[in-house]
Amino acid sequence: MVHDEAALDLDAAYREAGVDAVLAQLDDDLVGLVPVKTRVRELAALLLIDRLRSQLGLTTEPPTLHMSFTGNPGTGKTTVALRMGAILKQLGYLRRGHLVAVSRDDLVGEYVGHTAPKTKEALRKAEGGVLFLDEAYSLHKPENERDYGSEAIEVLLAAMEERRDDLVVVFAGYRDRIERFFSSNPGLRSRVGLHVDFPDYNGDELLAIAERMLATRGYRFDDEARGAFAEYLGHRMHQPDFANARSVRNAIDRARLRQASRLVARGGTVTRDDLTAITAADVRASRVFAG
Repeated sequence: MVHDEAALDLDAAYREAGVDAVLAQLDDDLVGLVPVKTRVRELAALLLIDRLRSQLGLTTEPPTLHMSFTGNPGTGKTTVALRMGAILKQLGYLRRGHLVAVSRDDLVGEYVGHTAPKTKEALRKAEGGVLFLDEAYSLHKPENERDYGSEAIEVLLAAMEERRDDLVVVFAGYRDRIERFFSSNPGLRSRVGLHVDFPDYNGDELLAIAERMLATRGYRFDDEARGAFAEYLGHRMHQPDFANARSVRNAIDRARLRQASRLVARGGTVTRDDLTAITAADVRASRVFAG
């Protein structure tokens, strides 16, 4: 058996790339989402191995790094795109690794000749990093012959090919609508190499997210409030307009408003415990259950 004397220290390369720190930050940022985090780790591993292959003179073919993130609102798509940019910078695939989040209004103009410059300006800002397009399918409006969204798509497609070495475009939104969007233009699907589906959070994960949000703001649930919030989640999370972590954040904000109103109405002195504790009454207030 012939052994190649050239060898690289994979563990050292992994440490030097600093990927672990970014992945740890992703774990800190987001509760759950195990399938998503697994895909991110798989991509990081592939890119690291490709870099080592290149160092040994082996053939490498950088994967297409444009992506689609599908899932309901509030499932962490923007946060993962941000961390993905940091990983790609650490591994040398992007110069800056920053995130530029845009919507249809940032790309599509209101008159002839307005759309291409707007889209190119967004792409210029994203150079060296990630362009994150939420509700990407809003660009495609076949029922409106005078809509300029198709022009924005063509500019994006050209940039995704010409600048693929220094730009990553992420299309985000509901899975079924993204699928129809890709089907409307074969060039879109062929340029997107990584598809990541973001599952909804379960009740335990949403409760953990709520407690984390409170902690970062210097609050906490008291013993009864935790159960009351779990009850709220059971009531709310199966409704069609529920937006996962986004709805949890809104509910937390309403609970804080209720707590503040309760304390001011009571008057007198307040303790540190008074100012940090969210009670079951705060959670059960009608305004909390309203959204």
